[in-house]
Amino acid sequence: MPRALAPLRNRPFRLLVSGQLTSNLGDAFYAVALPWYVLSDHGGPLLLGSVLAAYGISRTVLIAVGGRASDRLRPWTVMMGADAVRVVAVGALAVVASAGPPNARILVPISVVIGAGEGLFLPGSYAIVPSLLPDAELEAGNAITTGATELATLIGPAIGGAVVAVAGASLAFAIDTASFAISTLTLWRIRCCAVAARKAGAQPTAVQESAGNLDLAAGEPQASAPTLRHLLGTERVLQVIIVVLVAANMGAGGMAEVALPTLARGRFGAGAAGYGALLAAYGAGALLGTLAAGQARRVRRPAVIASAGFLVEAGFLALVPYLGGTIPAAAALLAFGALNGFGNIILMSAFQRWAPPALLGQLMAVLLLAAIGVFPVSVFVAGLLVKHIGPAPFFPLAGALLAVAIAISLSQRSWRTFGSAANAQPAEGESPPAAGAAAKQPSA
Repeated sequence: MPRALAPLRNRPFRLLVSGQLTSNLGDAFYAVALPWYVLSDHGGPLLLGSVLAAYGISRTVLIAVGGRASDRLRPWTVMMGADAVRVVAVGALAVVASAGPPNARILVPISVVIGAGEGLFLPGSYAIVPSLLPDAELEAGNAITTGATELATLIGPAIGGAVVAVAGASLAFAIDTASFAISTLTLWRIRCCAVAARKAGAQPTAVQESAGNLDLAAGEPQASAPTLRHLLGTERVLQVIIVVLVAANMGAGGMAEVALPTLARGRFGAGAAGYGALLAAYGAGALLGTLAAGQARRVRRPAVIASAGFLVEAGFLALVPYLGGTIPAAAALLAFGALNGFGNIILMSAFQRWAPPALLGQLMAVLLLAAIGVFPVSVFVAGLLVKHIGPAPFFPLAGALLAVAIAISLSQRSWRTFGSAANAQPAEGESPPAAGAAAKQPSA
């Protein structure tokens, strides 16, 4: 079996992948159906903005709660509960959409619940893979789960759009409801497998074993385990990752949501189809990079390798508006996506090894907040800049911001040596800086 597919021999991991692929396809249906429903039949942009804001705020607020719950109750338990909540909320949305026109008094509370479910779910979705797989399969496992998400993002909107066009938004919401139900069932089966393995005296995964700070029988951290506040205050490499995340997503959000569509519509004259092609090129590149990372052997210095890729991708990003049209710009975005996908998997796996398992959910919540939290600022700043200087200059500005953040991170020895053999074992009395070898960027 190819290295990239080896994790699929693990039954709980197969359950995870099948459930999350189904759920992500359902989410793609939802992403098409929601604006179509809200903007039709007496709805409008203001209502759509209010619904999306309600979702985004509750999602952000609940991420920290989801991280802490994931560490205390196990990732699959929290994910299962979050998906069960979303079965009810999206099911209610399907009923509302079939009953009549959009109404803010109904849609906003439903969106709050859906966003809360997403916030609770996300940290556990990043923390669950190390709990299911041995250390040697971590990159491949992360590549499979991330690749499944990217595949659903590529093909789901087209299928969802066809369903909405033929049968309306209500059926699309109903399909998303069913996808959450399937995901809930697969997570319940994972929980059953975990309980059975614990009763049978199964050993912890290599990632958990190497950290040595989690009592698997009780599910509680030992007294010597570091706290989240301690890690945030003392671990320079964690501080560097947060800075890189903020810088990367400060440019990425505004680029994708404001500058790129404006560029496609204006300078390229490509219209909606051209914009879709540019997004598809990035998505295809990200999928290719993710799969390549899953096939690759574990790298000796993941932060350095990923940083080199991010510096090159910053150059491709800066060139997008100046290559002469949609096709060469799509090629640049393809390369950008491939380098980004590869680097993200390498860093995600390294971070999962580095983080104490008893705090992995909370640490993932911190990184998610760093990435998601800057999105509103990014799109607002992009709107101002694009209005006054046009879309083209935004791309080199975003690339320069990423490059400067990466260059600063490489000036830190803790970052350059992150994941190397010399950094694998902590000194006595220190919190463990690396659980076996080798950071995760939700998006660089």
